[in-house]
Amino acid sequence: MKIRKELIRREIAGDVILVPVGGTVLENNGLFALNELGAFLWDRLESVEDEETLVQAVLAEYEVDEATARTDTAQFLQKLREMEIL
Repeated sequence: MKIRKELIRREIAGDVILVPVGGTVLENNGLFALNELGAFLWDRLESVEDEETLVQAVLAEYEVDEATARTDTAQFLQKLREMEIL
């Protein structure tokens, strides 16, 4: 998957934050905080081709049912699309 904006991942006091850089600073007003699952998915975005691969990664990493993994992954990706990050 392709990340369209310039964002740097930083871990600050145990929290994962995406910091806009370059032209992205002008487009976005602030930082993006990720929860544990969001950080897990973010770290894999550029190395996967599709949503299904992310769902399978969630199922392998977390003790969660498939429906929850699919829903949570879809919601995360939808939010990124709405923000024009993905």
